[in-house]
Amino acid sequence: MPALSHPAGPSVTLSGVAKSYTGVVAVAGVSLEIAGGSFVALVGSSGSGKSTLLKTINRLIEPDAGSIAIGGKDVTRGDRHRLRRRIGYVFQNVGLFPHLTVAENVAIGLKLRGDRGTAGRVEQLLALVDLAPAMAMRMPDELSGGQRQRVGVARALATEPGLMLMDEPFGALDPVTRDQLGTAIHALHDRLGLTTIMVTHDMAEALILADRVLVMAAGRIVADTTPQALLAGEGGDAAQALVAVPRAQMRRLAVLGKEP
Repeated sequence: MPALSHPAGPSVTLSGVAKSYTGVVAVAGVSLEIAGGSFVALVGSSGSGKSTLLKTINRLIEPDAGSIAIGGKDVTRGDRHRLRRRIGYVFQNVGLFPHLTVAENVAIGLKLRGDRGTAGRVEQLLALVDLAPAMAMRMPDELSGGQRQRVGVARALATEPGLMLMDEPFGALDPVTRDQLGTAIHALHDRLGLTTIMVTHDMAEALILADRVLVMAAGRIVADTTPQALLAGEGGDAAQALVAVPRAQMRRLAVLGKEP
Protein backbone atom coordinates (compact mmCIF):
# COMPACT_ATOMS: atom_id res chain seq x y z
CA MET A 1 0.00 0.00 0.00
CA PRO A 2 1.24 3.54 -0.63
CA ALA A 3 2.70 5.51 2.25
CA LEU A 4 1.37 8.87 3.32
CA SER A 5 3.51 11.73 4.57
CA HIS A 6 2.27 12.89 7.95
CA PRO A 7 3.26 14.75 11.10
CA ALA A 8 3.53 12.94 14.41
CA GLY A 9 0.26 12.71 16.30
CA PRO A 10 -0.37 15.55 18.75
CA SER A 11 -0.84 15.39 22.49
CA VAL A 12 -4.31 16.01 23.94
CA THR A 13 -4.78 17.77 27.28
CA LEU A 14 -8.11 18.16 29.10
CA SER A 15 -8.27 20.43 32.13
CA GLY A 16 -11.38 20.42 34.33
CA VAL A 17 -13.72 19.54 31.44
CA ALA A 18 -17.35 19.42 32.60
CA LYS A 19 -20.73 19.00 30.90
CA SER A 20 -24.26 18.73 32.28
CA TYR A 21 -27.68 18.34 30.67
CA THR A 22 -30.65 19.85 32.54
CA GLY A 23 -29.00 19.18 35.87
CA VAL A 24 -27.65 15.73 35.00
CA VAL A 25 -23.85 15.58 35.11
CA ALA A 26 -22.42 13.84 32.03
CA VAL A 27 -18.76 14.80 32.55
CA ALA A 28 -17.58 15.88 35.97
CA GLY A 29 -14.42 17.97 35.78
CA VAL A 30 -12.16 15.56 33.90
CA SER A 31 -8.45 16.38 33.67
CA LEU A 32 -5.99 14.18 31.80
CA GLU A 33 -3.07 14.21 29.41
CA ILE A 34 -2.72 11.92 26.41
CA ALA A 35 0.72 11.68 24.86
CA GLY A 36 1.15 12.07 21.12
CA GLY A 37 1.12 8.74 19.31
CA SER A 38 -0.90 6.95 22.02
CA PHE A 39 -3.77 4.57 21.34
CA VAL A 40 -6.21 5.19 24.19
CA ALA A 41 -9.46 3.32 24.80
CA LEU A 42 -12.21 5.06 26.76
CA VAL A 43 -14.55 2.49 28.29
CA GLY A 44 -17.45 2.46 30.69
CA SER A 45 -21.06 1.39 31.05
CA SER A 46 -23.86 3.17 29.19
CA GLY A 47 -24.33 6.69 30.52
CA SER A 48 -20.85 6.90 32.03
CA GLY A 49 -20.01 9.98 29.92
CA LYS A 50 -17.42 8.49 27.59
CA SER A 51 -18.99 9.60 24.28
CA THR A 52 -19.74 13.06 25.67
CA LEU A 53 -16.14 13.45 26.78
CA LEU A 54 -14.84 12.34 23.38
CA LYS A 55 -17.06 14.82 21.53
CA THR A 56 -15.82 17.74 23.60
CA ILE A 57 -12.39 17.24 22.01
CA ASN A 58 -13.60 18.15 18.51
CA ARG A 59 -16.31 20.46 19.88
CA LEU A 60 -19.25 18.44 18.64
CA ILE A 61 -20.26 19.07 22.24
CA GLU A 62 -19.22 22.31 23.91
CA PRO A 63 -18.12 21.82 27.53
CA ASP A 64 -19.70 23.95 30.24
CA ALA A 65 -16.32 24.42 31.90
CA GLY A 66 -12.67 23.56 31.43
CA SER A 67 -10.25 23.72 28.53
CA ILE A 68 -8.94 21.36 25.87
CA ALA A 69 -5.60 21.63 24.10
CA ILE A 70 -4.39 19.68 21.08
CA GLY A 71 -0.67 19.85 20.54
CA GLY A 72 -0.53 22.53 23.23
CA LYS A 73 -3.06 24.80 21.49
CA ASP A 74 -6.37 25.66 23.15
CA VAL A 75 -9.25 24.48 20.96
CA THR A 76 -12.08 25.92 23.04
CA ARG A 77 -11.65 29.20 21.18
CA GLY A 78 -11.60 29.79 17.44
CA ASP A 79 -13.51 28.27 14.56
CA ARG A 80 -14.89 24.83 15.43
CA HIS A 81 -15.37 23.84 11.77
CA ARG A 82 -11.71 24.37 10.96
CA LEU A 83 -10.82 22.42 14.08
CA ARG A 84 -12.87 19.42 12.93
CA ARG A 85 -11.16 19.38 9.56
CA ARG A 86 -7.89 18.73 11.41
CA ILE A 87 -9.29 15.82 13.42
CA GLY A 88 -10.32 12.44 12.04
CA TYR A 89 -13.67 11.26 13.38
CA VAL A 90 -15.20 7.81 12.92
CA PHE A 91 -18.45 6.74 14.54
CA GLN A 92 -20.67 3.68 14.67
CA ASN A 93 -23.24 4.61 12.04
CA VAL A 94 -20.54 5.78 9.57
CA GLY A 95 -22.67 8.68 8.27
CA LEU A 96 -21.86 8.32 4.56
CA PHE A 97 -23.96 10.53 2.32
CA PRO A 98 -26.25 8.07 0.49
CA HIS A 99 -26.53 10.20 -2.67
CA LEU A 100 -22.76 10.48 -3.13
CA THR A 101 -20.35 7.87 -4.48
CA VAL A 102 -17.63 6.38 -2.31
CA ALA A 103 -15.09 8.71 -3.96
CA GLU A 104 -17.26 11.76 -3.30
CA ASN A 105 -17.75 10.76 0.32
CA VAL A 106 -14.02 10.25 0.88
CA ALA A 107 -13.17 13.57 -0.79
CA ILE A 108 -15.61 15.76 1.18
CA GLY A 109 -13.02 17.04 3.63
CA LEU A 110 -10.57 17.74 0.83
CA LYS A 111 -13.11 19.76 -1.12
CA LEU A 112 -14.15 21.71 1.97
CA ARG A 113 -10.59 22.94 2.36
CA GLY A 114 -10.42 23.85 -1.34
CA ASP A 115 -8.45 20.95 -2.82
CA ARG A 116 -8.92 20.16 -6.49
CA GLY A 117 -8.10 17.06 -8.50
CA THR A 118 -8.77 14.68 -5.61
CA ALA A 119 -9.06 11.44 -7.62
CA GLY A 120 -5.48 10.36 -6.98
CA ARG A 121 -5.74 11.08 -3.29
CA VAL A 122 -9.01 9.12 -3.05
CA GLU A 123 -7.41 6.11 -4.76
CA GLN A 124 -4.52 6.31 -2.32
CA LEU A 125 -6.87 6.44 0.67
CA LEU A 126 -8.95 3.50 -0.56
CA ALA A 127 -5.76 1.47 -0.92
CA LEU A 128 -4.79 2.48 2.60
CA VAL A 129 -7.98 0.87 3.98
CA ASP A 130 -7.71 -2.16 1.65
CA LEU A 131 -10.46 -1.21 -0.79
CA ALA A 132 -10.00 -1.67 -4.55
CA PRO A 133 -9.97 1.40 -6.83
CA ALA A 134 -13.19 0.16 -8.47
CA MET A 135 -15.01 0.81 -5.18
CA ALA A 136 -14.68 4.55 -5.79
CA MET A 137 -17.71 4.68 -8.08
CA ARG A 138 -20.02 2.58 -5.92
CA MET A 139 -22.84 4.01 -3.86
CA PRO A 140 -22.94 3.44 -0.07
CA ASP A 141 -25.97 1.13 -0.26
CA GLU A 142 -23.94 -1.23 -2.48
CA LEU A 143 -21.40 -1.84 0.27
CA SER A 144 -21.27 -4.21 3.21
CA GLY A 145 -21.16 -2.81 6.73
CA GLY A 146 -17.44 -3.42 6.96
CA GLN A 147 -16.80 -1.75 3.61
CA ARG A 148 -18.82 1.29 4.65
CA GLN A 149 -16.82 1.60 7.83
CA ARG A 150 -13.58 1.36 5.87
CA VAL A 151 -14.83 4.20 3.65
CA GLY A 152 -15.57 6.15 6.84
CA VAL A 153 -12.00 5.61 8.00
CA ALA A 154 -10.63 6.69 4.59
CA ARG A 155 -12.75 9.85 4.78
CA ALA A 156 -11.49 10.57 8.30
CA LEU A 157 -7.88 10.21 7.12
CA ALA A 158 -8.30 12.29 3.95
CA THR A 159 -6.93 15.55 5.36
CA GLU A 160 -4.01 13.75 7.07
CA PRO A 161 -5.07 14.40 10.66
CA GLY A 162 -2.66 13.53 13.42
CA LEU A 163 -5.55 12.89 15.83
CA MET A 164 -8.22 10.24 15.28
CA LEU A 165 -11.37 10.09 17.43
CA MET A 166 -13.48 6.93 17.22
CA ASP A 167 -16.89 6.55 18.86
CA GLU A 168 -17.96 2.88 18.99
CA PRO A 169 -16.59 2.44 15.45
CA PHE A 170 -17.16 -1.32 15.30
CA GLY A 171 -20.38 -1.62 17.30
CA ALA A 172 -22.68 -2.33 14.33
CA LEU A 173 -20.42 -4.94 12.73
CA ASP A 174 -20.44 -8.72 12.96
CA PRO A 175 -17.71 -10.26 15.16
CA VAL A 176 -15.43 -11.38 12.31
CA THR A 177 -15.57 -8.03 10.49
CA ARG A 178 -15.20 -6.22 13.80
CA ASP A 179 -12.01 -8.11 14.59
CA GLN A 180 -10.58 -7.59 11.10
CA LEU A 181 -11.30 -3.88 11.10
CA GLY A 182 -9.94 -3.43 14.61
CA THR A 183 -6.68 -5.03 13.51
CA ALA A 184 -6.59 -2.79 10.41
CA ILE A 185 -7.21 0.35 12.46
CA HIS A 186 -4.41 -0.52 14.85
CA ALA A 187 -2.04 -1.08 11.93
CA LEU A 188 -3.01 2.32 10.47
CA HIS A 189 -2.48 3.94 13.87
CA ASP A 190 1.05 2.55 14.03
CA ARG A 191 1.86 3.24 10.40
CA LEU A 192 0.66 6.83 10.36
CA GLY A 193 1.86 7.75 13.84
CA LEU A 194 -1.61 8.80 14.93
CA THR A 195 -2.90 9.75 18.34
CA THR A 196 -6.05 7.63 18.60
CA ILE A 197 -8.82 7.89 21.20
CA MET A 198 -11.48 5.21 20.88
CA VAL A 199 -14.73 4.92 22.82
CA THR A 200 -15.92 1.36 23.22
CA HIS A 201 -18.21 -0.56 25.56
CA ASP A 202 -16.25 -3.76 24.82
CA MET A 203 -13.49 -4.22 27.36
CA ALA A 204 -11.92 -7.09 25.41
CA GLU A 205 -11.60 -4.78 22.42
CA ALA A 206 -10.02 -2.09 24.59
CA LEU A 207 -7.53 -4.54 26.11
CA ILE A 208 -6.47 -5.87 22.70
CA LEU A 209 -6.19 -2.62 20.76
CA ALA A 210 -5.15 0.10 23.22
CA ASP A 211 -1.92 0.80 25.05
CA ARG A 212 -3.79 2.82 27.69
CA VAL A 213 -7.31 2.29 29.04
CA LEU A 214 -9.41 4.98 30.71
CA VAL A 215 -12.45 3.74 32.59
CA MET A 216 -15.33 6.16 33.17
CA ALA A 217 -18.14 6.01 35.71
CA ALA A 218 -20.61 8.77 36.60
CA GLY A 219 -18.75 11.27 34.42
CA ARG A 220 -15.35 10.71 36.01
CA ILE A 221 -12.19 8.81 35.09
CA VAL A 222 -12.05 6.09 37.74
CA ALA A 223 -9.17 4.08 36.29
CA ASP A 224 -6.27 5.03 34.05
CA THR A 225 -3.84 2.23 33.38
CA THR A 226 -2.45 -0.29 30.93
CA PRO A 227 -4.24 -3.40 29.63
CA GLN A 228 -1.63 -5.51 31.42
CA ALA A 229 -2.40 -3.86 34.76
CA LEU A 230 -6.13 -4.35 34.27
CA LEU A 231 -5.63 -8.03 33.53
CA ALA A 232 -3.50 -8.25 36.67
CA GLY A 233 -6.51 -7.12 38.72
CA GLU A 234 -5.65 -3.43 39.10
CA GLY A 235 -7.79 -0.37 38.33
CA GLY A 236 -10.44 -0.66 41.01
CA ASP A 237 -13.94 -2.15 41.20
CA ALA A 238 -15.51 -0.41 38.21
CA ALA A 239 -12.65 -1.44 35.93
CA GLN A 240 -12.61 -5.01 37.20
CA ALA A 241 -16.37 -5.33 36.71
CA LEU A 242 -15.76 -4.63 33.01
CA VAL A 243 -12.76 -6.95 32.82
CA ALA A 244 -14.86 -9.69 34.44
CA VAL A 245 -17.00 -10.00 31.30
CA PRO A 246 -14.29 -11.22 28.90
CA ARG A 247 -12.78 -13.29 31.73
CA ALA A 248 -16.10 -15.11 32.23
CA GLN A 249 -16.48 -15.63 28.50
CA MET A 250 -13.02 -17.19 28.29
CA ARG A 251 -13.82 -19.52 31.19
CA ARG A 252 -17.04 -20.67 29.52
CA LEU A 253 -15.22 -21.26 26.24
CA ALA A 254 -12.54 -23.25 28.05
CA VAL A 255 -15.20 -25.46 29.62
CA LEU A 256 -16.86 -26.01 26.25
CA GLY A 257 -13.52 -26.98 24.75
CA LYS A 258 -13.10 -29.73 27.33
CA GLU A 259 -16.55 -31.24 26.80
CA PRO A 260 -16.65 -34.50 24.80
